[in-house]
Amino acid sequence: MSPPRAEDQGLVRGAHRYVADIVVEDCLEACFVRSFEAHGLINSVDVSAATEVDGVVAAYGAAELHDLPDVPFGGRGEPPAGMTRPALARERVRFAGEPIAVVVARDRYAAEDGAELVVADLESLPPVLDPTAAAADDAPRLFAEVGNVAAQREFGAPVTEVIETAPVVVTMTIRNERLVPTSIEARAVLAVPEEDGGLTIWVSHQAPHRLQRELAAALGVDPAEIRVVVPKVGGAFGAKSQTFPEFVVVAHLARVTGRAVRWIEDRREALQGATQGRGQTQHLRLAADAEGRMIALEAFIDADIGAYPHTGAFVPAMTGWVLSGPYEIPHLYARVRSVVTNATPTAPYRGAGRPEAAFALERLVDALARRLEMDPIELRLANFIAPSDFPYQSPTGALYDSGDYRGALHRAGELAGYEALRSEQRRRRSTGEDRLLGIGVASWVERSGGQSGTHEFGAVEVNEDGTIVARSGSTSQGQGHETVFAQVVASAFGVDLERVRVVQGDTGEVPDGFGTFGSRSMQVGGSALQQASAEVIEEAMRRALRELEVAEEDLV
Repeated sequence: MSPPRAEDQGLVRGAHRYVADIVVEDCLEACFVRSFEAHGLINSVDVSAATEVDGVVAAYGAAELHDLPDVPFGGRGEPPAGMTRPALARERVRFAGEPIAVVVARDRYAAEDGAELVVADLESLPPVLDPTAAAADDAPRLFAEVGNVAAQREFGAPVTEVIETAPVVVTMTIRNERLVPTSIEARAVLAVPEEDGGLTIWVSHQAPHRLQRELAAALGVDPAEIRVVVPKVGGAFGAKSQTFPEFVVVAHLARVTGRAVRWIEDRREALQGATQGRGQTQHLRLAADAEGRMIALEAFIDADIGAYPHTGAFVPAMTGWVLSGPYEIPHLYARVRSVVTNATPTAPYRGAGRPEAAFALERLVDALARRLEMDPIELRLANFIAPSDFPYQSPTGALYDSGDYRGALHRAGELAGYEALRSEQRRRRSTGEDRLLGIGVASWVERSGGQSGTHEFGAVEVNEDGTIVARSGSTSQGQGHETVFAQVVASAFGVDLERVRVVQGDTGEVPDGFGTFGSRSMQVGGSALQQASAEVIEEAMRRALRELEVAEEDLV
C-alpha cells in the first residue's frame, strides 16, 4: 500500500509557503510595463509621472538602466548572431507583452498605479506571425542585421525520388497551434541582498542550479555569490525552466537599490509575456506500397519560436529526431527551421517537441488508412517496429532500446472492445442513426529519463541519531518528490519512511543539480539517490568490519 504523500497535508491546509508568502522587511514590489505593439520602434519611454505616485520608489526604462544585462541565452552555446534579448526592450519591441519598463514601490498597488502612468511612444512596424512567411527573404526582419531563421537542422537523407515513385502517397499540411501554459501559481521571484554582497533568489522554478549559473553570468559575479531557493511551486511542466527577463531585472534592481525586490506575475501577464508552447507548421508526405507498408516520410517543419530564440529554438529539433514514432520507416527526411516571429517566445512545454511529432505522424497514418481502405489498427500493426528488431535505430539517428508495440495495441483493442465498437459504428451508419460513433486510434513511443551521459546529483548522509538526509538536484513542482525519494532511500536502508528527510531546491544545501523536466526525476534523480544509499551502506559495512573485528560472512 502506498504511503500518504508527505506534502498533501500542507496543500489541503494551505500551509505551504510560496514565493508570494515570504515576508522580507522593507521589500519592494515590482510591476512591469509591457508593449502594446507586436512590432515597433521605441521612440521614447517616459517614466517621470510614475515616480510622482505615492509609494513608488523608482521607475526605469532601458534608458535609465544603462548597465542592465541582457537575458542569458538558455540554449546550447551562444545565441544566434544578432538575436540577443534585452531584459527591458531597447530601440525596438518585438512582441505584444514584451517588458519595456518597470516600477518598484512599497506595495504592488502603488506599483500598478505608477505603471499606468508610464508613457511609451512606439512607432508601429509590419509584424510577421506565420513562421513560413517569416522565413522568406523579403519578410519583415525582427533583427535588422540578420534574417528570421534562428536555427536549421536536418535529419535523415532526402527522400524525394523514393516518394515520387511510390505506389501510394498521402500529403498533409498540419498546424500545431500555440498554447499557453497556465500554472496555478504564476511566475514569481524575490531577490534579497545579503550582508556579504551576495543575493538570495527565492523563485518558482524547475532548475535552480541552471538559474544560478545563468544569473551569475548575466550579472558578472561568481555563482557562489547567488543562492537560489525554490520553495513550494504551484505547477510548471516546462514553463518555469527559463531565465526570464523579469528575473534579470529583479535581481539587478536588488543590487541597485540594496533592498529586496519581488515580482509576482498576474494572470494577464502570464497570458501575454510568459513563454508559450508548440507552434509548428508541418508540410508532410508519407509514402507506402499497395499493401500499406510505409516506405518513406518527408517533413518540412517551420517552428514559430516567437520574438527571441531561447530554449524554444531547440524544441523543434526534437520533433525531427523522433518523427518516425513507433514505426519502421526505411527512408525519412526532416528539415526543421526555428523561425522568429512577432509573437511571445516559446519554450519546452509538456513533451517538448514529441507531441508535435506524434500529432503529425498519427494524422498521416490515419490518412493512409483511409486511402487504402484499411483498418487503422491493422495498418499500424503492419508497420510497428518488431520486437526482434530491437535495439533499433531510425533514419534520424534515434536509438530505440526495447518494446512490444504490437502486443500493446492488441491489448488496448481488447480492453476497449474494439471489434464490438466497429460493429456498432457500422450498424449506426447503415441505419442512418443520428447519434454518430467516432473511434480514434493513436500510437506513440516516448523518450524519457534523458540520453546517454544524463546525470543528476544525489547525496545521502546518516546522522548520529539515525535519521537520514537525502539531497537531490531534482526539484519538485508538485510531483511528490518528498515522498518517492524518501521511499527510495528508506527502502535501501530498511528503515521507516519518517526517518528520511529530503532536501532539494536550494543551491546552498545541494551543491549541484540538473533540474526537473523530461520525465527524468525518478529515473535519474531517484537512481542517483539509490546509488548514493548503496555507497553509504557499503562504507558502513567496511567500517563495521574494522571496528567490530568480525568476519565478513558474519556481518549483516
